Amino acid sequence: MNYPKVCLDNKGNYFITFYLNHKRFRLYSGDKIGIDLKPNSFPFSQRRAKAKILAAEIYKYIYNGNKLKEPTFIVKQNNARWFIQNALEIKLKSELSDSYKSTLKLVTKKLIEIVKHEEELTSNHLQTVLKNYYGTSYNTIRKHLIVIINQAIKLKMPKENLQYPKSIKQEEKLHKPIKNLPELIQSVKQFNFNLYLCCLFTYCCLLRPHREVRLLKWGDFTSDFKFVSVDGSRVKSKKNRIVPVPKIIVENLNPSNPNYNIFSNCSLPYNKDYFKKLWSRFKKNHSIENNITLYSFRHSAAIALFTKTESVTKLQKAMGHSSINVSLTYLRGLEVPELNEEDMPMI
Repeated sequence: MNYPKVCLDNKGNYFITFYLNHKRFRLYSGDKIGIDLKPNSFPFSQRRAKAKILAAEIYKYIYNGNKLKEPTFIVKQNNARWFIQNALEIKLKSELSDSYKSTLKLVTKKLIEIVKHEEELTSNHLQTVLKNYYGTSYNTIRKHLIVIINQAIKLKMPKENLQYPKSIKQEEKLHKPIKNLPELIQSVKQFNFNLYLCCLFTYCCLLRPHREVRLLKWGDFTSDFKFVSVDGSRVKSKKNRIVPVPKIIVENLNPSNPNYNIFSNCSLPYNKDYFKKLWSRFKKNHSIENNITLYSFRHSAAIALFTKTESVTKLQKAMGHSSINVSLTYLRGLEVPELNEEDMPMI
């Protein structure tokens, strides 16, 4: 393993991160090594020092051949509600996004309200939860239900009368490219400079706006600003991304402290809805199609890149997709012709 690093998350809490057997861990306390040390329970001025102590204790613990402790549960109630509640607690301790955890909480609450104090969880309970959802919402809630239930089954919850409902097949949406891109970019620049920068990074670097772009720090750039690195903790695929930075972006940068966020110019970034709200305000004051979002800049860039290179492999690397299959699925939803005129039947 590598020596654990002390890091600060976007909520101002310290955590310890390290790789063990090619798996990344992020610990906020000493629970997994059996010690009562929670750096974030101390006054802020003492937290970093306590986090360094925790990092040293974690390294010593694993170096001596010990294994990280898993959560243990004593079954006090042999009913479905207990298993579901404890399954949620385990998932909330995982490295998941805030929005994902929020949906898990919502799904669990609805499931518990229906199950009440019944002994077993059945397929009927799941159908009752899902009956008020349609289309994409149905599949999203179903997916989160399965996550909670699979975790509950790991806790030895009975599954004899349980069968997962099938997903609903969705019509593919066609993400059309932005036609008047230069004009739109200039309008955004006049409206808000931070939003302008976000659009440039989303289009020119194919970074995702609401996390990968929003959390950028000056220290993520190379000294010559030719490349920017995005840590795996901020990337959907959980893999580190290194992308070139075009001249148009470099010309608009005003570097500061390496630990400062490039938009807020302080150690803490703006909240997760920052660019979403800016874009909504921009659209209210400009005549833009309703289906144009910040992600439309990324879709447009993907089309431009694929049209130019005709390489799915290059598209995969540029987009930060976990596999080529993801990129192929992505292309199906874009306005990219898969056949040339010469490929069509001739009479």
